[in-house]
This record gives sequence, structure tokens and C-alpha cells, in this order.
Amino acid sequence: MSTPAVTTPSRWRALTHHHLFWPVAVLIALLLVNVPFTPDFFAIRMANGHLYGSLVSIVLFGSPLILVAVGMTLVIATGGIDLSVGAVVAITGALTCSYISDQADQNALAGVFLAMGIGLVAAVLCGLWNGFLVARMGIQPIIATLIIMVAGRGVAQLITDGQIITINSEPYKLIGGGYWLTLPFSIFVVAAVVAVTVALTRRTALGLLVESVGGNAEASRLVGIRSRRIKIMVYMFCALCAGIAGLMISSNTSAADGNNAGLWIELDAILAVVIGGTSLLGGRFSIGGTVIGALVIQTLTTTIYTIGVPTQTNLVFKAVVVIVVCLLQSPKFRAKVFGAKGRGKTAAPAAPATPADAAPKMEVSR
Repeated sequence: MSTPAVTTPSRWRALTHHHLFWPVAVLIALLLVNVPFTPDFFAIRMANGHLYGSLVSIVLFGSPLILVAVGMTLVIATGGIDLSVGAVVAITGALTCSYISDQADQNALAGVFLAMGIGLVAAVLCGLWNGFLVARMGIQPIIATLIIMVAGRGVAQLITDGQIITINSEPYKLIGGGYWLTLPFSIFVVAAVVAVTVALTRRTALGLLVESVGGNAEASRLVGIRSRRIKIMVYMFCALCAGIAGLMISSNTSAADGNNAGLWIELDAILAVVIGGTSLLGGRFSIGGTVIGALVIQTLTTTIYTIGVPTQTNLVFKAVVVIVVCLLQSPKFRAKVFGAKGRGKTAAPAAPATPADAAPKMEVSR
């Protein structure tokens, strides 16, 4: 018996139902919107052995957001949320730049690596604290992480004495503002983190464990999954990603600003995760979708400045676009808007009668 050929409408329907279709479509649309305002928007040129262009800049400036969003994805997949990532970014940058600034030779690799290690250890400890409050103490994630979100900025300000610490370290500059093989070095860092995350969550059982905890933590515990340990691990990983993002941001500016570094990046990260198709209720997640969502947010920011949206209204414009993307991803919304016309035209065919239904029923006499 031959298999019926797949028609073009059915292929299109299958394509539009893919969880990455609408994020990719919106990303392409945002990129095309820039062309009338910047005709050479897609042009990439070589200068001083480095690649430059709007597309390269979007990936470069979106690298910290991608890192934070990847870590946030695993936290949200467990049914939690982390509002402290912005403060962790500030603390990491403040500790690292403060240590480098106290060195006699700021270009010494040993001092730079030690400073980075101190900053990342502090970030992981923040994640451990968040995970402890959520998994062991049973505090709601939004409250537990709000503690460091509020107090972390104060800690960063204490580290920097309320000042912006500037440094002049070429090795440290490489992380967020340097180039390697003609591309920004931060792109390679992001690619490595994303690759490791995908390998751990899709090539091992870790991804299924995270999804099971997010689906039903109590049921996971009853079947032998150590849900508390999984939650602590994902909060630590999220803080580590935020710490690496903090290194990038402070490296790109060669300065540590405890007040403004990573400000509101947690909100953009949550939006990137949602745009990427991961539910805030926990369960299944998509790392690739999160990366695309982060690129959508960064492209939207670039587009706002390119088309000349007034500064006082750019947040409103950004919110409107995000709402449109989320609505397009909703199957119920698409069914009501795009599928309303096709309803009621054709009735579902009646189910054929089975032999049992067609046979006469026998009455049993008493």
C-alpha cells in the first residue's frame, strides 16, 4: 500500500507549527526592517584583520544576554525563576576589575586569571545560595532570588566604593572586546557555553531530569530523582553563566560599574526564554529557541535606534513587539485569528459503523 504524498499545504502547516518558526520569522522581519534605514545593514567588511558590520555587532553585544538566557532556561525549566542574574553580573565584574586594578602589572596573565576565578567563584556561590533557599528552605524562587537582586547591587557598590573602577588590561580586554580569527572573541565563548549546555542536556539524561523536575518535582522525587540537587545545580549554572556575562560586560568597557552593569538584563533574559518557546510553568525547554529569542531582543534594540524611535518610548515599542511575538506563538491565538475563517465550512465525516454496531442486538428473555 503506497504512502500518500505530502501536499504543500500540509508541509507549510507542519512548518508553521514548529516551535522555532515564529521566533525565526520575527528575527528575519526585524533584520529586514533595518534595510530601508541602513542600506548596507547586511554588509560585512574587513578592517585591520577584523570583521565589522551590523550583524557582527548584534551578536557581539547580544553575547552577554545569550549567556544569561541560556542559564535562565534551565532554571525556568525546573519551574523556577532567577531575578538575581543582573546583580550577579555586577558583583562578578566588580570583584574582577577591583582585583586587577590593585595589581602592579595589570597585563600579567596570572593576575588576570586569578581575578576571573575570584569573580566566577563569587557568582557560583550566589547561585548556590539561591538554590539552597529554593530547594532546601522551600522559599518561592521569585522571593529567594529577589534577595540577591536587591542586596547584590549594594554588595557591588561596596566592592567598588560607589565608584566606577577602570582598568587597562589587554588580556582581560580580549574576553568582551577582543577579536580572534577575525571574529569577536565573545562569540567563541558563547558558542562553547551553548555547545556544552546542549551536550549535557540532550546527549545525557540531565535534560530529561530537569524537565521531569519542572513537570512535577514531587513525583520526580518519589521515583528516585533527586529534585533538590537538580534545582541547586541549575541555579548554580545560571549564576555561572551570569558571571561569565559579567566578565564580558566589564571587559568590553574596561570598567566595573556596580550600579548599572547588567541592569534589567534579567527581564530581557526571561523574555528571550519565553520567545524561544520555553514555558514559564516548567517542563520542556529549548536552548536553540532561547538563543534565537536573545538575538530577537538584541536585534529589536538595534532596530529601535536604527529607525529613530524616541528614547522615551523605546520601552513601549519593545513591549509591543514582544507581545506580538508571544501572541503569534500561542496556538489558541493563531486558531482564533487565522483559523476562524475555515471553521464551519466542512463538517467532520461520520465515523463508519463497526460490525459490532451494525449487528442486531439480541434481547434476553427472562
